[in-house]
Amino acid sequence: MTDKKTLFIDGKEVEFTNEPNLLEVIRKAGMNVPTFCYRPDLTSFGACRMCVVEVEGRGIQSSCTMPPENGLKIHLNTEKTRRIRRTVLELLLANHDRKCLTCSRSGNCELQQYAQEYGITDIRFPDKAEQDYLPIDDSSPSLVRDPNKCILCGACVRACSEFQGHAVLGFANRGSKTKVQPMNGRPLGQVDCVNCGQCAAVCPTGALTVKDDTDKVWAEITNPAKTVVVQMAPATRVALGEMFGLKPGENIIGLMNAALRKIGFNYIFDTNFGADLTIMEEATEFLDRLKSGKNLPLFTSCCPAWVKYLETAHPDMLNHLSSCKSPMGMLSPVLVDLVPKNFNVERENLVVVAVMPCTAKKYECKRPEMYRNGKADTDYVITTQELGKMIKSAGIDFKSLTPEDHDSPFGEYSGAGTIFGASGGVAEAAVRTAYEFATGEQLKDVDIKQMRGTSDFSRTVELDVKGTKLVVRVVSTLVEAEKAIQEIKNGTANFQMLEVMACPGGCINGGGQPRSCDDTNIKHSRALGLYKEDEELPVRKSHMNPSIQKLYQEYLEHPASHKAHEILHTDYKDKFAGSYKDI
Repeated sequence: MTDKKTLFIDGKEVEFTNEPNLLEVIRKAGMNVPTFCYRPDLTSFGACRMCVVEVEGRGIQSSCTMPPENGLKIHLNTEKTRRIRRTVLELLLANHDRKCLTCSRSGNCELQQYAQEYGITDIRFPDKAEQDYLPIDDSSPSLVRDPNKCILCGACVRACSEFQGHAVLGFANRGSKTKVQPMNGRPLGQVDCVNCGQCAAVCPTGALTVKDDTDKVWAEITNPAKTVVVQMAPATRVALGEMFGLKPGENIIGLMNAALRKIGFNYIFDTNFGADLTIMEEATEFLDRLKSGKNLPLFTSCCPAWVKYLETAHPDMLNHLSSCKSPMGMLSPVLVDLVPKNFNVERENLVVVAVMPCTAKKYECKRPEMYRNGKADTDYVITTQELGKMIKSAGIDFKSLTPEDHDSPFGEYSGAGTIFGASGGVAEAAVRTAYEFATGEQLKDVDIKQMRGTSDFSRTVELDVKGTKLVVRVVSTLVEAEKAIQEIKNGTANFQMLEVMACPGGCINGGGQPRSCDDTNIKHSRALGLYKEDEELPVRKSHMNPSIQKLYQEYLEHPASHKAHEILHTDYKDKFAGSYKDI
C-alpha cells in the first residue's frame, strides 16, 4: 500500500491522488482560482496566467500546468498573486470590446465575472484604437465569431484540434498582432468547419457564440396567420433546467412543455418520436446489410457534424453511411405532411421549429437534402441556450410552472428514443429493435450498459445475437471517428456498426447546451437523467411505440418501404470545403 500523498493549501493539509495538476487538487479541496484557458477535457496550456499561485521555494507558478508533489506548500491569494491577476484582467479589458450590455454572453462571461470579483472599475491602459477593431464574422449558419472579444486563451483552438482533429481555428501573427482566426483568415462559413460548436462551448467570453435565431422564431409566433409547431431533442430536457437553477440531469420535459405553450407554440411534439422512427428504419437497414454483407460497417447518420466531416474528409466512405435522416430530419417531414391533415392547418401557414442541443443542426436544416418542393421541412433550429433566453424574455417563472404533456401522436416515444441524447444511445436503441426483428424473440434485458459512458470517447462492444457475433464501435469526437475509419481502411476493423457523435459524450454535451466546460461531471449527470427516463417509461423499444406502429399502418406502410424511403431517407455526396458557403 502506498503512502498517502499530501500537500498544503493555505496551511491546510490536502490529500491528492492522480490529479494532473495543482488546479484540480485545489478544486477537489473545495477551493478555486480563476482561469480562462484551462478546460479539464483539454490539454493544459498555461496561456492566461490567471490561475497563478505562490509555491514556497518555487515562486509564482501556473496551477494548471504544475503537477502536484508531496509536501508542497501553496498559497492562493497572496498580495503578489492577486496583483498579477488584476494586471492580467486590466490588460485583457484594455484590448477587449467592452460593449457588455449588448453582448450575448453578458451575465455569463468569465471575463466579466472576474473583473467584478477583483473590483476592476478603472483600467490604467488605453483602450484599443477604433481602427484596430475587426469585422464580426457571421458567415457560418451555426456560429458567430467576434475577434474583438477574443482574449487569446486558445481554448477554441485546442477544442477544434483535440476533439475534432481539425485546424479550422489557429493562432496567426506574433506579439501584439496575434489573433485567433480560421484557416488563411477566411470566414468561418468558407472553411471545413463541421459546425459542432465545441469552440463556442469552451470560449470564456463572447468571441465565439451560437448564432441566435430567436427573433425569427418570435416573429413567427406573434404572426396570427402562422401555426408554429415545435419538437425538442432528448438531450435538451436534461440540460435546460440548469439555466433556471435546477440540477444537471434533472428531467424537466413537463416544465419544458408548459413553457413552450406559454411562449406561444401551437403544438408541441418530441424529437424522441423521430428517434423511434429512425430506429425502425436504421435497424432494418442494418439487418439488410448484415444479410448481404455489403457496405459494412454501417455508420450512423444522426450527427450532422459527423456527416459533413465524412463528406469533406472521406467521401470514399459515404457508402457506409446510413441513408436514414436524423430524428429531427425524419420528424419534420412527417409533421409537414400530417399536421395539416390532423390539425386542420394550411401547409403554407405551418412553421416547424426544432429545439436542439446542437449548433450543427442549424446547418443541417439548411442542407439541400432537407428541402422538399423548394421549402425546408425544418424552418428554424434554436438551441437549448436560445430556448432558455426565450423563456426568460417572456417573463416566465420556469420553476413554478405546472408540468404539462406533449401533443399526440407525434409526442409519444419509447425509452430507446430518449437515450439517443447520450453517446452509445443510438447503437443501444438499434440493437434493442434489431435483435427482435432478426430473431422474432423478445429481448428481455434491454439495458446494454457496456455501450454507455461519457468519460471514454471510444468503446467496442461485442454482443451475441443467438449465436451470431455482433461487434459495435461507439465513439464520440471526430478524432476517435478518424481512428475507426483508419482501421476500416487498413483492414483491421472488426465491427459491423459504428456510432459517431462529434461532441464529447454525445448530444448531452452539444455546442448549444448550457455551458459545462469546467465540470466534466455535468455531462455524466445529463446522461444519467436520460437513462433514468428510459428505465421509467412503459415502452422501452422503438418498434413497440403504439404511435409509431400506427404511423406505419396508416402512412408509411412498413420500414424501408418506398414511401418511407421517399420521406425518411436521403443520400450524401462528395462535398468540398466551402460548398455550403452560400448558406
